[in-house]
This record gives sequence, structure tokens and C-alpha cells, in this order.
Amino acid sequence: MTALARVPVAQDSAAPALRSLADALVGPREQIESTFLDVGAGLAEGADILNRVTRAFEALPAQLQSPDMAEASSRLAEVGEQAQAMAILFANEQADLARLDTVVAAAAHPIADLRRAVKMMNIVAINARVVAAGIAVRGDDFEVFTTDIAALSESAASTIQAFTQVYERLTSEVAQAAHQSGQFENAHADTLGALAQSMQQALDALARQRAISVDGTAETGRITRQIADRIGNAVMALQVGDSTRQRIEHVESGISALCALIESDDLTEAQRTQATAAMGTLQANQLGAAADAFEQDVADAGAALADLAADASGIVRKSRETYGHNDGGESALATLSQAVSNAAKVLHDCESERGKLEQVASAVLSTVGILLGHVEAVQEIEANMRLVSLNAAVKCAQLGPRGAALNVIARQLRELTGETVTAAEGAMQGLHEAGKLARAFGEAASGDTTSRIGRLEHDATASLLLLQGVETALAQALGALERDVPKVRALLEDAAGRFTTQAMISDGMRSLKEELVELCPQADFDRPEGALALALTEHSRRYTMDGERRIHEQMFGKTLAVAAPTPAPADTATDDLDIFF
Repeated sequence: MTALARVPVAQDSAAPALRSLADALVGPREQIESTFLDVGAGLAEGADILNRVTRAFEALPAQLQSPDMAEASSRLAEVGEQAQAMAILFANEQADLARLDTVVAAAAHPIADLRRAVKMMNIVAINARVVAAGIAVRGDDFEVFTTDIAALSESAASTIQAFTQVYERLTSEVAQAAHQSGQFENAHADTLGALAQSMQQALDALARQRAISVDGTAETGRITRQIADRIGNAVMALQVGDSTRQRIEHVESGISALCALIESDDLTEAQRTQATAAMGTLQANQLGAAADAFEQDVADAGAALADLAADASGIVRKSRETYGHNDGGESALATLSQAVSNAAKVLHDCESERGKLEQVASAVLSTVGILLGHVEAVQEIEANMRLVSLNAAVKCAQLGPRGAALNVIARQLRELTGETVTAAEGAMQGLHEAGKLARAFGEAASGDTTSRIGRLEHDATASLLLLQGVETALAQALGALERDVPKVRALLEDAAGRFTTQAMISDGMRSLKEELVELCPQADFDRPEGALALALTEHSRRYTMDGERRIHEQMFGKTLAVAAPTPAPADTATDDLDIFF
């Protein structure tokens, strides 16, 4: 028998007051339900955002470690190496052009000597005709002096004039080629060297990031599991709202059952007093225990949500460390993408400049070929001058003393022949060397270098497209991180903050408990029987929490309580999360 102190209470006035108290419990119950629904909605939204962000970052290592990315990195490393090699090649090419310019310029002096010799030959031809006309007698043959020297002079003048015009064009074209190459080398040699260096630095940074991303994958998984556990804990903590709501409902139903008993005509006054004491005290104890549990569990839920908010900040920090920079700068991938973009532009400019240089080189090579085509004509002038000089000497010997004046002319002709031979040999030697240099330069300008630039630009552009795809995914992930995680943190912090306002609900529940204690007189009673025992047993069927059953059994034993059903086994906190959402 349970002993309770007697407090006289008018039973006919207890039922309306109890019903009013039960109605007062509706407010805290609805407030709890509303608060926890709002918090649950915020948690669900935050969890969805976190899962979306996490999935985006989990996909990044696979992209960074893909065979296509490895191939792109290899191609870009080759682009950098070839750019450095081309910078050296351009420097050597500029030196060759400078040598060509020097050789062509050196030919100016012997060509000038050729032109002077031709002019002197014209003067000698005039003198020869005058002298020959003065000593000629009938039957004398002075054709070598009157015709041959003049014909040779005219032929030589025409040949040397054409030769000189082509040479002057060559001089201009070589100067243009040297200028063009110099501009190209000045504009791009350092650029290509810097490009190779920046490409290598960016590739090294990407290689480090790719290595980090492998470890980052495991770390991302760890953080994800940790967050899932936190969410599970938060969900479990949020169940206190539903459990408290149910416990309040059970108290309400218990008060309703008590009111039905004390208003029944089938019970004696003593039985009504016993029912009020037993059933009322049970509901008061249940309400007090619910308030105590609610207060403690609310604190636990707030702490779980605060931890989850801290985890959200940890995601931002860790992801920045793995895929970006802590100072908000560009990632290694973005840096490499920019370097490749610059490389593609530089290589495109190089290809355009090489096209211009190729045209100049082709013109130089063509002009040198035309100039060298005149070599045979110049050599023929040399041979004809020797022949005419020899004929003149023979004719002077035949004339004897009469040929003294013509002998002077023949000697001048021999001297001019010697000078012409020397000048022609000097000019030809320089022009043959210029021809070799021009051919080598032309082959370089129109050969493998240009095609290599095209291939490198193609490889750089193709790699850039791949990098931009991965960079876009990274940028989207980082953008979502920066945009969404602060929202999650705000949601979680707001949810945690809402729990701090729940203390008044606990206080309100305790106040209602005290009112319930005052309304229910306590009395000594034997073991409940009859309608009261049936009501207590039936009421125990409503219990869904072990705490409720323990309070019931402590007061009335297990015989007046329905055994709790065996719960289904739960897999993990993740299962709870799935059920909750």
C-alpha cells in the first residue's frame, strides 16, 4: 500500500479544474512541437546543403587524378620545354641573320669595284675608237678596238647594272629580315623563357595539389562521416521534442481518464478520493519527469547543433587548404589554367610572327638565288675581257711602232680585267656564303619550327580546355562552399539558439505540475482495484518512453502496467537521419 498525506479537496470541483489544467498543457505541447519542427526543417535544409557541397568536393580528386589530366600535364610540361628550346633557337637564328646581314653588306665593296671597272671600260672603249680612227689606213683591221671593246663595255654595263639592282634588293630584304627577327626575338625570347618557367612552376603546384587531393579524399570522407554522425546526434537530440510532446499528451489523457473516474456514478466517494490521489499523483510525477528530461535533452540538442555548426566551418577551412588558398587566392589549377591561357596566346603570336618572318626569309632566299644566277654572266664578262685584252695585245704587236697608242689602251684593258676578276671573285665569295646562310635561314623559317609552334599551340589549347573543365568544377565547388556553408552555419547557429529559449517551457511545465499536485488530494490507499486498476492498466498502454513505464511501475508495480513492445533494431545514426527526413 502506498502512503500519501491527506489533503481534503472537494471532489465535485476537481474535474473542471483538472480539465482546465489539461487544456493549459496544450500551449507548451504546441510550442514544443512548433519549435522542434522549425529546428528540424533548418537541420534538414542544412544537411542537404552540406551533403551537396561534400559530394562536389568528393568528385574533385577523381577529376584531378584522371588519365586525361595526367596526359594534359605531360603535354603542358612538353610545351614549357619546347618553349624554352624555341627561345634558344630564336636567339641562334637572330645570330645567323646578323651574320647574313654582315656578309651581304661586305659584298657592297667588290660590287662597287665592279661598277667602277665597267665605267672605266666605257671610257677605254671611247678612247680606243678615237685612237684607232687616227692611225687607221686602208685594209687595217681595228675591230677589236672599235667594236669589241665597246660591245664588251655595253654588255658588262648591262649585266653589272642588273646585278647591282638585285644586290640592292637583297640588301634591303636582309635588313628587313634582320629587323623583323630582331623584333620577334626581343618581343618573345624573354616571354618564352618566362612562359616555360611559369608553366613549370604551375605544373609543380598542380602536382603537389594532386598529391594532396589523394590524402584530401580520405580526409573529406572522414569529415563527411563526422558530419553525418553529428547530424545523427542532432536528430536524436531533436527527438526530445517529439518525446516530450508525447509525454505531455499522455499526461493530458491521464487527466482526462481521472476526470472520467471521479465523475462516474459507479464509484464511491472513497474510491474517487483514491483515484484522484493515485491517478493525479502519477500524472504529476510524469509531468515533472518530462520537464526534467526536456531541460537536459534540450541542452544536449543545443550542444550537438553547435558542434555541427563548428563542423561546417571546418569544411570550409579544410577544402580551402586542399583545393585553394587560405588567403582567398587562386588555386594551383586556376594558376596553371591562367599560365596555359597565356602560353596559348604567346604561341599564337609566335606563329603569326613566324609567318611574317617566313615571308621575308623566302624573299631573301629567292633574291639570293636570282643574284647567284647572275654569277655566270659576271664570269662570262671576265672571260670576254681576258679575250679582248689578249686580242688587243696581239693587234698592237702586229702594228709595231704605229700601235704604241693602242698599246696603252690594251694595257689599261688588261688592268681593268684584273681588277674586274678580283672584284668579281670577292663579290661571288661573299654571295655564295650569303646563299648558304639564306638557305639555312629559309629552311628554318619555313620548316619544323613553324609546325612545332602550331603543334604546341594546339596541345596547349587542348589541355586548356580540359583544365578549364576541371577548373569550372573546382570553382563551382568552392563557390558553393563560400556561398552555401555560411548559410548552413547560420541555420545551425539559429537552431542552436532557439533551444536557449526552451527553459521557460520547462518552468511552465513545473508550474502546471504544482497546480496538479494541489488539485489532487493525497491519501492512503490500498492496492488499486476495479475501475481504477483497469484505468491505470489501460493508461499504461499509451506509454512510448521507458521513463514513463519506470515511474508507473515504481508507483503501482508491474502488474498494473502493460509490458513495453520489443523495439526493432536500428542500424546506424544514418538510418535515423533517413527516417527523420
